[in-house]
Amino acid sequence: MKTRAAVLRGTGQDFDVTELELDPPKTGEALIRFVAAGLCHSDEHLRHGDIVPRFPIVGGHEGAGIIEEVGPGVTRLKPGDHVICSFLPVCGHCRWCSTGQSNLCDLGATILDGMLPDGTYRFHDNGADVGGMCMLGTFSGRAVISENSAIKVDDDLPLDKVVLIGCAVPTGFGSAVHAAATEPGDTIAIYGIGGIGINAVQGAALAGARNVVAIDPLANKRDAAEQFGATHSCETAEQAQALITELTRGVGADKAIVTVGVVTSEVITSAFHAIRKGGTVVVTGLSDPTKNTIELPGSILTLFEKRIQGSLFGSGDPFHDIPRMVELYRSGDLKLDELITTTYTLDQVNEGYQDLLDGKNIRGVILHAGS
Repeated sequence: MKTRAAVLRGTGQDFDVTELELDPPKTGEALIRFVAAGLCHSDEHLRHGDIVPRFPIVGGHEGAGIIEEVGPGVTRLKPGDHVICSFLPVCGHCRWCSTGQSNLCDLGATILDGMLPDGTYRFHDNGADVGGMCMLGTFSGRAVISENSAIKVDDDLPLDKVVLIGCAVPTGFGSAVHAAATEPGDTIAIYGIGGIGINAVQGAALAGARNVVAIDPLANKRDAAEQFGATHSCETAEQAQALITELTRGVGADKAIVTVGVVTSEVITSAFHAIRKGGTVVVTGLSDPTKNTIELPGSILTLFEKRIQGSLFGSGDPFHDIPRMVELYRSGDLKLDELITTTYTLDQVNEGYQDLLDGKNIRGVILHAGS
């Protein structure tokens, strides 16, 4: 069949909205009609060159939609199911899945190639194989995905809202709840209030942090953070350092979470100096993997027993955390509707990413035609 999709063909290029050929699902796979797709900074990293995938690749790794067809051997899904896609597939039996670290599943090794678990591709352009970002390619009206990448949800949920639970929400929320292990009474510093950082704010607040300090140079981001649970906000890291020192009577923040769009040595250093003895810096944001972005005084690391902790998908389990966050949304404890600043058509994908780069959006969402 044919599908319209936004394709990245190389570093520094805009998305090309074009028509592709789409194969039917094979064993363990399903055909999905996407209703909505989130505009996440990770796809901008591919365009900008911070992370280089196999080109060409259909963008988008945050998606929700309806299953239209399933291949042989599929047991989790059936036609008509409403699903949220996890940007990390979960096999359930590799070393990492079997030890409770399914966010590190071995299937994730090829998410930047965009092939499915059998090593082949379902998108094609004039005979050439085209990958799907994170084995998904949510910037396409339809895609064929692994059943390991989809979590069934109730039919009455608004897919254009819960789509955010596929990446931004669990990544930020889990950075605060799982990776930082926020406890009641903690002081938490969060550097960068975009789609991930705003959900780290939500997670820290729901976990009972006494002080949630949001740091971002943009006033609209700071204002949003305070609406989502931040107790304080600062424009610069220097202002945050002074405020944290005052709030904690010189002790320092219990944890700092780095969710800036592109991680730099400077922001890591600021976060490191803001935490107390025995405190933790959680690094969730991304940067060019060929560059070193952590350079810290080793003696302080040792003598103060500070920790640096990386976090992928909020250090959680997609098949556990996504349903749990759906229930938090239903109960009104987790805000989703308020996260969405602007919606776009597929043809406006490049405009959406420019708005992201200009700092206009907390989260932009593509609504696919017919949704």
